[in-house]
Amino acid sequence: MANVSRVPRIMTSPSPAPSPNERTILITGCSSGIGHCAAHALAHRGYRVFATARREEDVARLREEGLEALPLDLADSTSIQMAVDTVLEATGGRLDALFNNGAYGQPGAVEDLTRDVLRQQLETNLLGWLELTNLVIPVMREQGAGRIVQNSSVLGLVALPFRGAYNCSKFALEGLTDTLRLELHGSGVQVSLIEPGPISSRFRANAHAALAAHIDRENSVFREQYAAAEQRLTKAGPAAPFTLPSEAVVRKLIHALESPRPRARYYVTVPTYLFGTLRRVLPTRGLDWVLRGVSRGENR
Repeated sequence: MANVSRVPRIMTSPSPAPSPNERTILITGCSSGIGHCAAHALAHRGYRVFATARREEDVARLREEGLEALPLDLADSTSIQMAVDTVLEATGGRLDALFNNGAYGQPGAVEDLTRDVLRQQLETNLLGWLELTNLVIPVMREQGAGRIVQNSSVLGLVALPFRGAYNCSKFALEGLTDTLRLELHGSGVQVSLIEPGPISSRFRANAHAALAAHIDRENSVFREQYAAAEQRLTKAGPAAPFTLPSEAVVRKLIHALESPRPRARYYVTVPTYLFGTLRRVLPTRGLDWVLRGVSRGENR
């Protein structure tokens, strides 16, 4: 598991580190995992990083770690607006990059999801990202330059059972981001997607809490599968084969931020490369067979 309490040292191809006044970035979901790793790595690289988290105690901890941190709740429009206002006031109205990362996974079979539970998933994983992004786009258009990087998932490429809400949020994010990239062509604003597979983080712990809070497991026809999922979400060690640390995502993030020609998509981990390929070459029934097998295997 990645040790999120340390400051990571990201090894990349040599390039001059920009000064804090040259490049600024706003990152969501910095309390742990990928966002926490990215905030420290980019600050070490010379960026002026505005690290955000939903809970005040996490914001305080990030500040103790030496980061410029502020609260941002992606399910709250007022919080989003206040965070953007604070950043722009601090930078004199400039923002060079946005890394949309804050998200969680709501487990549960589609037939066990209520409208309110799905709405909560979309508020954080999609609609909050849209609102935040739309607030910073005019700033970047005025500058004639900017980078928007969206942290998607392999589950924005293929679906797995009992992840319908999360699949829905990431599939929607992929479509929205592809459209945004086309619309921003020629503006100087570059848009990229990062699509990780399993990454060491608190994702499993947060998913287990969401399962317990929002799914009526005892009265579901899938109660046996939920029992197996609970074991998977609470066991120690990597959640799945080929799990990588958060630094693997940050390497791709740095390329998306600094390359003169950033890619539209960045795959991370073997499962993303594998399923990205299988989606293109297999018929739907064949891919379904593979994905059902993966689901059975992970809950053994």
